[in-house]
Order: sequence, then C-alpha cells, then structure tokens
Amino acid sequence: MNVYFIAGLGADARVFKHIRLPDGYEIQHLNWLTPFPNESLAEYACRMGEGIDDSAPFVLAGLSMGGMIAAEIAKIKKPKSTILISSVPTAQQLPKRFRVAQWFRLHKLIPIALPKNFSILKRSFSADSKEDQLLLIDMIKCCDPQFIRWAINAILQWRNNSLPNPLLHIHGTKDEILPFKYTHPTHAIHKGTHVMILSRAAEINELLQVYLMDKNNFHTNLA
Repeated sequence: MNVYFIAGLGADARVFKHIRLPDGYEIQHLNWLTPFPNESLAEYACRMGEGIDDSAPFVLAGLSMGGMIAAEIAKIKKPKSTILISSVPTAQQLPKRFRVAQWFRLHKLIPIALPKNFSILKRSFSADSKEDQLLLIDMIKCCDPQFIRWAINAILQWRNNSLPNPLLHIHGTKDEILPFKYTHPTHAIHKGTHVMILSRAAEINELLQVYLMDKNNFHTNLA
C-alpha cells in the first residue's frame, strides 16, 4: 500500500530519510507545488491531492505543515488512515501566538530572511547529528522565500476543525514550534522536538510499524 508523505515548511522529501515502513507499504512523496496568489491552505491541499493515486487504498502522512495539508486532503481523498508527525489536525490546536500574529498582521512586517537565518542558526546548535544538522540547514537555505511567506499566511488563516478518522498523531513533548500543551496527540514522544523525525526516527518507526500492521491493537501512550 502506498503511504504518501508530505514534508514540513522549509523541508523536502529528504527529511524522511530515516523513516522505515513495514513490509507491504511503500513511501511516496508529494512534493511542493508553486502556490497561487491568495490560495488558501485547503485550496492548495486540493491541488496537492491530485498527485495521489486513489484507485487503490492508501495512507497519508504529513510532517508539521504537511500534516495540516494531509488533514485537508483526507476530507477529499478518504485515505485508509492519516498520520501526523509534529503537526496539528485542526486550527484549534495551533498556539495562541499564531492567532496574535494574525490579528496584528505581524507576519507581514517581518522580512522572510529573518526567520530563515534564525532557523539556520538554531539548527547549527541543535542536538541532531552533524549530518542531520547540515541537511536541515541546506533545506532551509533552498526554500523559496515567497513560498515561506505564502505558507505562513495560509497557516494563520487556516480554519479546519474536523479530525481525520482514523488518525495517528505523534507529537513531541518538547516541540518548540507547535507546543505540546495545545495539542491532543494519540501518542507522545517524551522530550521529542519539532525535528524528531530525524533525531527520534527509531521511536517513530516503531509506532508506524505497530500502527500500520495492526491498528486494532494500537494503544496510545501519553506518558
């Protein structure tokens, strides 16, 4: 069965390099499209979904912003399951500072180079392996500034309030971008950060193995 993966903002398919699926499942990647002016996240997700072969059962998997897009695609394409990693399925689970930024249109005042440079600096001192640090920095550098500006605006205006069903939502308790306290994941990874897809891939793979092979026996763990 195909599992379609969608990367997070500022990332690409390389961010899933440590992910291993059980036998019978194959990773496919939905790559970013150029957004139309003023295109909403839901409208963008509809176009992204056109890359899915839904003539056979499939699973959706999204990281960070990719998870938000997966939640929107799930309303249209009806996957067998939706998997979110370091993401949120509804706008209600976004941190309060996102709403403040929208109300005061703060995202319009900040040069895109500033968050890009901050992200690069932060990854340079992260706890990830040197190889993963360099990968993250390269992805951030390669990301189109105009895409970042569109994406930030689209996320702030996102209004989805319906949960995909069935849903596996894996979230780290130390996520600095989408704080754990605002989310309602089915499974938590203790001290996992927003980039745990790289640094904690073994634990994520174990969850995917159990969930995909026998969802009826999957138990959530919020310890």
